[in-house]
Amino acid sequence: MHTTTQAIEKHEHVDVAIIGAGPSGAVAAALLQRAGRNVLVLERQHFPRFSIGESLLPQSMAYLEAAGMLQAVVEAGFQYKNGAYFVHQDKHASFDFRDKHSAGWGTTYQVERAVFDQTLIKSAAEQGADVRFGHTVRTMQPGDAPVLEVEDEAGNAYVVHARFVLDASGFGRVLPRLLNLEAPTRMPTRAALFTHVRDALPAGSTDRDKICIAVHPERRDVWYWMIPLANGRSSVGCVAEASFLDVPEAEREATLRKLIQAEPNIAALIGDAPFLMPVRQIGGYAANVERLYGPGYALLGNAGEFLDPVFSSGVTIALRSADLATRVLVRQLNGETVDWLADYDKPLRKGVDTFRAFVDRWYSGELQDIIFHPRHSPGIRRMISAILAGYAWDETNPFVVNPVRRLNTLHEVCRREIG
Repeated sequence: MHTTTQAIEKHEHVDVAIIGAGPSGAVAAALLQRAGRNVLVLERQHFPRFSIGESLLPQSMAYLEAAGMLQAVVEAGFQYKNGAYFVHQDKHASFDFRDKHSAGWGTTYQVERAVFDQTLIKSAAEQGADVRFGHTVRTMQPGDAPVLEVEDEAGNAYVVHARFVLDASGFGRVLPRLLNLEAPTRMPTRAALFTHVRDALPAGSTDRDKICIAVHPERRDVWYWMIPLANGRSSVGCVAEASFLDVPEAEREATLRKLIQAEPNIAALIGDAPFLMPVRQIGGYAANVERLYGPGYALLGNAGEFLDPVFSSGVTIALRSADLATRVLVRQLNGETVDWLADYDKPLRKGVDTFRAFVDRWYSGELQDIIFHPRHSPGIRRMISAILAGYAWDETNPFVVNPVRRLNTLHEVCRREIG
């Protein structure tokens, strides 16, 4: 897609232009600034703004630390998190992420994304990134010297000449749309209904340090999340095939309330707690592209691929992509010859494929059989815990090296023992 640069008088030059100020964009901006690069971040919206994806994974903490953002996140007052617990009827299974196969962080936070995202991009700006809110990328001309046409809210257009462009636009998927990069996702079309509640949970009624994942009593492909947040709030939602949640906007609140009442564990925790915001719906969120890079650009996080919210992998994949891409990009900007396929695309997809194997088997019921199995060896539990904690790239874990074969084998063992 070509720009109309001849009609626009204002031209700017930067090392790297980043589309989107969410977590991947903020972390990439900070990492590049710390490497001495000139960075411009273009964000269509204004912050703070609501976003979904509130339960972080411990793997994320290493990237926040590398980007110089750890202190700001720690001091923001978010809800501490050390694991996840799963419930289905009378079955319970809990995973403490500190007890895991992989080395690294075992704790993290459950966050209101409006505050979290603003904290990250504020830190990136404080480290020198030029961050512009209310600026929309209209066109992109890829190549060795990519060119962006940008428009601010007043309708003023200008051209940005960059040595490289990173698309961190998340579900906005700016470059996949502008450059026709979309590919079949391989994931079924699912949707979510969700809101925040004033939970007023009595002490000891639940472990606020863990996300709760509950399975519908009759439909194993329908599941709920409850994410305790700071200040007595919780995020609660239900995920299912899109047709199951296809209701008019006026019926969303009643539908979610009825679904909550249908699952006894979530009902006991949420009950009739008031919803603190209108029930929202997101659908068709799974996305994919053929390649995560092209001439003069790379796609970060959800702009490239998004799987499913069940294991809270979205932010971790986003931050991992920012870390990997900036490592390659700094080398390229320093004059080295780099291989984006070998050094970025394939390594990032390795972890995504690990998560995908777990997601696929969650919806088929096989992973649920594994998680709720009453007798796991400590070693197996620690390997699974590591994946659930976000360490989907740790090749010392057999469930990363060959997740499909390992999960299939483990499920067969569990099935025989249960049978």
